[in-house]
Amino acid sequence: MTVIGLSNRPAIHPQVATTPSAPEKLVHLQKEIESHSQAYRKGNADARLKLLETARSLVQAMETPQETMLRYCWAQPTAFAGIETCIDLGIFCILAQTDKPKTVAELAAITGAEPELLGRIMKHLATMGVFVETGMDEYGRNGLTTTLAIKRYNDAWPCINGCTLPAINVLPTWLKKNNYRSPTNGTDCPFTLGFKTEYPFFEFLNGKNPDYPELGAQFNNLMSAYHQGRPSWMDGNFYPVQTLIEGAKTGEEDVFIVDVGGNKGHDLDEFVSKWPNTPGRLILQDQPHVLNDIKSLNPAIKPMAHDFYQEQPIKGARVYFLHSVLHDWNDEICQKILSQLVAAMTPGYSKLLINENVVPNTGAHWQATSLDLIMMVDLAAKERTEQQWHKLLSRLGSELLKSGRRWTVSRA
Repeated sequence: MTVIGLSNRPAIHPQVATTPSAPEKLVHLQKEIESHSQAYRKGNADARLKLLETARSLVQAMETPQETMLRYCWAQPTAFAGIETCIDLGIFCILAQTDKPKTVAELAAITGAEPELLGRIMKHLATMGVFVETGMDEYGRNGLTTTLAIKRYNDAWPCINGCTLPAINVLPTWLKKNNYRSPTNGTDCPFTLGFKTEYPFFEFLNGKNPDYPELGAQFNNLMSAYHQGRPSWMDGNFYPVQTLIEGAKTGEEDVFIVDVGGNKGHDLDEFVSKWPNTPGRLILQDQPHVLNDIKSLNPAIKPMAHDFYQEQPIKGARVYFLHSVLHDWNDEICQKILSQLVAAMTPGYSKLLINENVVPNTGAHWQATSLDLIMMVDLAAKERTEQQWHKLLSRLGSELLKSGRRWTVSRA
């Protein structure tokens, strides 16, 4: 491996660390913030995201590198640990029940925590916007405080701690050991190194780790929270579902959608509610232990245990649907999964719908890029760019169609 030498390079003056990173952008960013703020106040919902991104750019421009360093190395890791501690103590649930602030002494008496310890943690979390400091050792709630009283959301912290953080922490070590090559094997990746386990991610998640018995359920809650509020593929402005309905077979045994690896049927439940008169059957496929854990399912949806590595038993369905499945696997495994579906499709009739992130070449959002690295460390997989999707899907001998944010593969 080549090591880049630094001895002959000109010295960097340390003053750069205490100087704002890009102060020349200040005036432009201020104007953008005002413009997006006005648009948002006038009811433009899309302006909110633009305002957030511009505000982040302003912080990045005016923050010094030293301040950024301390935020990454000190503030954010300790805030993560503090939030998980307060989740375990029930602090968020207590504060969410009232508009009246509570003192640290009151919260300590309710939870049994040492007052001084709890006060130190909450003081830091208030600086990070998790609580509202209303007085000396006194705190109230905000929107984040209240949201973290909901298990669906607060499960993210023990979940990430239980199945991701140790893998992220050993990423530099794993990459150095492997000559800085991307991991391609889920049984030899930062996850297995960080957790000192022989089990790949999903086996570990579903019962192979006795120290985290609730990990599987916490992971499902995290995924549910992640998908909430995102555009739904079945809405009219996303994918033209009506074009699938038109020409669909209507016999009793005909299948309209096979949701492959569909977990507990969230997508199909939503589909039934929005398109109740769709012809044909709706099939939910996943592993037996996933289907057995379903508490309720619309009677229009029929669960079917299936390993997507094996031959697809439903032939000639109108739609084969994959939602956030392929990003869990490397290209070789994705090809195995997709080839089983392509082989089951009826030429000119069946459609393969893939609902996944497409990472743009420039201007990618931090949610996509961070998730890409999480896929790397946990699963030796990735979020794909448009070119990477083309490369993967073109190997199937299928016609690839792209329109806006929707992707379909139709067998030639």
